[in-house]
Amino acid sequence: MNTDAVKLLQGRYCNSLTEYSRFVTREVAIGDVPMGGNNPIRIQSMTTTDTMDTMGTVEQSIRMVDAGCEYVRITAPSIKEAQNLAEIKKQLRQRGYTVPLVADIHFTPNAAEVAARIVEKVRVNPGNYADKKKFDQIDYTDVEYQGELERIYQKFAPLVKICKEYGTAMRIGTNHGSLSDRIMSRYGDTPQGMVESAMEFMRMCETLNYYNLVISMKSSNPQVMVQAYRLLVETMVAEGMNYPLHLGVTEAGDGEDGRIKSAVGIGTLLEDGLGDTVRVSLTEEPEAEAPVAIALVERYVNRAKAKSGKNHGPWTMDHGQKSSTHAPYEYKRRHTYEANAFIGGHMVPRVVIDLSHKNLKDPAVLNDAGYLYSPVLDKYNMAEQSVDFVYLADQLPSFNFPGNLKQLYNYQTWLKLADKTMCHPVFTLQEYVTSENRPSALNLVRIKHADIETEEFASLPFDHSLVFVLETNELHGMADQRSFFLKLEELGLEVPVIIKRDYSFETINQKVSPTGGDLEGAATNLQLYAATDLGALLVDGFGDGVWIDAPGIETKVITSTAFGILQATRSRISKTEYISCPSCGRTLFDLMVTTQMIRSRTSHLKGLKIGIMGCIVNGPGEMADADYGYVGSGTDKVTLYRGKEAVKKNISSANALDELIGIIKDDGNWVES
Repeated sequence: MNTDAVKLLQGRYCNSLTEYSRFVTREVAIGDVPMGGNNPIRIQSMTTTDTMDTMGTVEQSIRMVDAGCEYVRITAPSIKEAQNLAEIKKQLRQRGYTVPLVADIHFTPNAAEVAARIVEKVRVNPGNYADKKKFDQIDYTDVEYQGELERIYQKFAPLVKICKEYGTAMRIGTNHGSLSDRIMSRYGDTPQGMVESAMEFMRMCETLNYYNLVISMKSSNPQVMVQAYRLLVETMVAEGMNYPLHLGVTEAGDGEDGRIKSAVGIGTLLEDGLGDTVRVSLTEEPEAEAPVAIALVERYVNRAKAKSGKNHGPWTMDHGQKSSTHAPYEYKRRHTYEANAFIGGHMVPRVVIDLSHKNLKDPAVLNDAGYLYSPVLDKYNMAEQSVDFVYLADQLPSFNFPGNLKQLYNYQTWLKLADKTMCHPVFTLQEYVTSENRPSALNLVRIKHADIETEEFASLPFDHSLVFVLETNELHGMADQRSFFLKLEELGLEVPVIIKRDYSFETINQKVSPTGGDLEGAATNLQLYAATDLGALLVDGFGDGVWIDAPGIETKVITSTAFGILQATRSRISKTEYISCPSCGRTLFDLMVTTQMIRSRTSHLKGLKIGIMGCIVNGPGEMADADYGYVGSGTDKVTLYRGKEAVKKNISSANALDELIGIIKDDGNWVES
């Protein structure tokens, strides 16, 4: 990010860092479903059918609406698809569905101008709407740069005028991976570049007195996505704008990974009161997306009610901790000491799992914590996702633990252990302050934000064995825990902190998606809630460990969720990452089948990022930070990428995966499973 520009920013991207307060935006009319202002946070998704398949698109749109979509987006890659939107709209209206339609536009201003006369909203990508993306590095003078803006204005202004005439809304949707060469040359591959890409088009709209705008800043990297939206808000406010925000993590993937990754990005912003509409991009059927988005959004309906109408104005921001070094526009991990050379400092965040309610007579109880027991060999093998601590409370196991797995016991039980090797106490704050028998290695102390103001906290004996286990009972628990971190910074305390969150099955099960109240649905909501609550802190560099406690949820789900959150926040890598788009009418192969096929042969390549894109629009740009890419380039044709470089073009899809694996092997990045 441009250093001089950062100096002008004050981190004022939300109303409050310490309590829930929704950022009030301009209301935008989109058919009969307005967005922004005091309207509910809206839900939307996108069709995956060929837009020329009228009835297929109509039927899929109906399934999406029935699942909870309030807006339906449809791709319009050329004039013929744009024209067919009229027939799709007609058929939907005849079936009694008045859902606003959104035309998705890339590269084709003429298609946008046709669609804007038909649908309620058009989405344009400033990176490829009259701008260029050829991965060229060009040094623009200020005069040349302004000349390019004037050229784009001439291409863009006709669409704006049509939207004004027809009452059509517009989303200016920046994508991290498709920034134009012009933007990349001046701002680089940065959140600032994303923001400026959108702001240029927004300023053009305001010059034309057009204000029916919605803005998005999407990325497949939740860290980048969060930073860009925050930076956008402060930049808008500085220029007197407050347009509604469309939230989404693009190419999030499928299954658990897609849900966790989406929740980290979307949930972090929702926690700060940002966001007026949500789209969860999953490599699944589009009707599977809305229930996930609804589960994310529903928490804030309840939270707003709990505030009893209290709300800040749009720009009366109260950040509480004025001495904080909190850096909302870049990743900066909080500085801590290393406790016992194991947690804090430069160590990856640790994972704690509660096994205190399990059968501790059977060594197989550790399987779901990533320690795979072989009865024949009487030994353990570590999985890729093996936890660092198990909390046993007051239960004593009747078998020997793996030598590298640390056990946590309540302090009074720990005192009675004959062999304390690899065993560590968990204290209450009062126990730790009054204890005369503290070990020198590692001491975990349960603490809440409010405890900082107590005499016990003031009496704490600080040394490098101390680790806090941060808990909360607050409805807005993330903000409560963030306040604790900000206070530690203010006090200059570098104690490592494990973030602990408790989720009861009843709480999780209040609004279950998409399975309607069973255990699978509860597990899904655990993933969404925990990814929001813990992810929002981790993307800001807060937290040296995570501890998710969820009675009623299988241990393997909790373990997988914890590691998934760390992976999504780029805090700790434990598996292959797939950056796969959710499919649309441009897609040239079955994304769900292809993704599973690629996953089945590459899922053991820990730390590797593989992009799987259905077409060139979501190709080398959208998979911005992937190591390798598999991109549809024609009927039964695939182009393979190393980073952003196309290394094998238009090869048969039957051979594409073998060819991709060959490239990975040639680069020395392949390991046998």
